[in-house]
Amino acid sequence: MIRLAIVALFLIAFVLFWNFISSSNTRIMNKVSKISIPDSIKQNGENMDEKIVKSYEQWKSELTEEEFRILREKGTERAFTGKYWDHFETGIYTCAGCGTELFESDTKFDAGCGWPSYFQPLDKSRIIYKEDKSAGMVRTEVMCAKCGGHLGHVFDDGPEPTGLRYCINSGSMNFIKK
Repeated sequence: MIRLAIVALFLIAFVLFWNFISSSNTRIMNKVSKISIPDSIKQNGENMDEKIVKSYEQWKSELTEEEFRILREKGTERAFTGKYWDHFETGIYTCAGCGTELFESDTKFDAGCGWPSYFQPLDKSRIIYKEDKSAGMVRTEVMCAKCGGHLGHVFDDGPEPTGLRYCINSGSMNFIKK
């Protein structure tokens, strides 16, 4: 009888937890849809007309080992090890795979998480948002809309004005100083 009660409590806790993490992704997508858009009215990569499509071998020969692991294999770098986690010069962060301008330095903030963090992209049409159920959790993956490269994830614990935290791998970006 006690075992049955324990199993029932475990199942109830699991269902409640699953509903909570599933609704988190919906909350993030609702916040993403409210971000101001500087040069487009479209989102989720809709206006990236000239998509870049390359074979596995082409990407492997053009990217560094780290860039390939992150951009094409959806890897991540260890916290506090990337070249941009504590970088605060003025400029633009671009996709390391295709050069698309993704984030401005004035939207970067120190989230204390060990990865570069931004409260909004330069233009949300340059980002693709996708539900990610890997690693035993539900998150929102962000990818470059032009080349499809994995950048990182977006979370709903960022600062105003958006309340979002784009947690981006340094290895998925390059920096152009202004």
